[in-house]
Amino acid sequence: MMMQGARIARRGLSRLSAAVETAAAVVPPRMPDFDHVPLPYDGPSAAEIARKRAEFLSPSLFHFYSKPLNIVEGKMQYLFDERGRRYLDAFAGIATVCCGHCHPDVVGAITAQAGRLQHSTVLYLNHAIADFAEALASKMPGDLKVVFFTNSGTEANELAIMMARLYTGSHDIISLRNSYHGNAAGTMGATAQKNWKFSVIQSGVHHAVNPDPYRGAFGSDADKYARDVQEIIEFGTTGQVAGFISEAIQGVGGIVELSPGYLPLAYETVRNAGGLCIADEVQAGFARVGSHFWGFETHGVVPDIVTMAKGIGNGIPLGAVVTTPEIARVLTRRCYFNTFGGNPVCTAGGLAVLRVLEKEGLQENAHAVGSYLKDRLRALQDKHEIIGDVRGTGFMLGVELMGVLVGKGGFYGNVFRITPPLCFTKEDADFFVAVMDAALENLGNLC
Repeated sequence: MMMQGARIARRGLSRLSAAVETAAAVVPPRMPDFDHVPLPYDGPSAAEIARKRAEFLSPSLFHFYSKPLNIVEGKMQYLFDERGRRYLDAFAGIATVCCGHCHPDVVGAITAQAGRLQHSTVLYLNHAIADFAEALASKMPGDLKVVFFTNSGTEANELAIMMARLYTGSHDIISLRNSYHGNAAGTMGATAQKNWKFSVIQSGVHHAVNPDPYRGAFGSDADKYARDVQEIIEFGTTGQVAGFISEAIQGVGGIVELSPGYLPLAYETVRNAGGLCIADEVQAGFARVGSHFWGFETHGVVPDIVTMAKGIGNGIPLGAVVTTPEIARVLTRRCYFNTFGGNPVCTAGGLAVLRVLEKEGLQENAHAVGSYLKDRLRALQDKHEIIGDVRGTGFMLGVELMGVLVGKGGFYGNVFRITPPLCFTKEDADFFVAVMDAALENLGNLC
């Protein structure tokens, strides 16, 4: 079945690629005007890069498209290939570039700090890490005001799970089926998709039924999904747990929203069992959902620990864990240290990101343009039977296709993950929808 599924996925992806290529040829040039001329490129060709990649990089790496793009420059919501051709970026490096590619304020902060002090160690004082921690804590509710900096989302989630286990004295973690939390030992255990799990020891994690309103076993019935969490505690643990970790919207899982009312019930159940509640904001955080700065805020809950990465640095290798002073003290039981966590260059860039988000009103833009784009996509759903669902919020949107696997996102590889930079405009949205419309028309003809 796995081999058969892989063949179907490859066949679907090649059909979609052909459809997109055909659409690109027939759709009139309606890409919005953009005042930027890319620099001349005199580097190696795509073929030469592909050869080196095959010889010197991990064979686990994969790429999109039968002829992978050689991206050599980026500016705001656009990318440019080796020939200077412009592309509208609706993926943002996997929901990572939030302010826009090479935003001058972010680049300026990074280069200024790199020119003054690139790295020392947190064993010495430096204002960059303290300034960013203070600014980040100001965006959090309640008593969430102690920050630990990391280098990635996986590392942030690993630290959060360890802290929950240390604080509670329990080992059991509950996560959701279809979730993705990272690819290290602990986070791979919390991840609940076989596509991302190796056969290594992943102990102490229980996976609750996913409260997926579209495909879920109980539809949108939050009470029934929350009851499953209670039964895991009663029948799979000592009755005490370390914690519960979830995304507000499942990103890698296919932009899956959780049933309304589920998170408050799950949080209450877990806390009654002595556990902490961890919000994985690696993809949904930093204004991406539009209506709120953090994804968990859309559910009306306040976590005990929040993890973040991706949008925090607009492409810089940066992550963070934010928690309460009481929980943070567990790491004083031994020596906890992170060589690059809180690096002055990265934290200077992170602070610039927060300032750009506020100065340019990018959260408001994500809400307004994201809502507009979602409405346009739902109109496409009425037109194309292959679209099974349109979901998400702000600039974290998903379009689920039926009958063909396209290898973009979701357990079945059949979800377009639409996560553009937050500077995406209505004109960009119109162009995106027009190209998708033409591609789906051609996909239907190819099938």
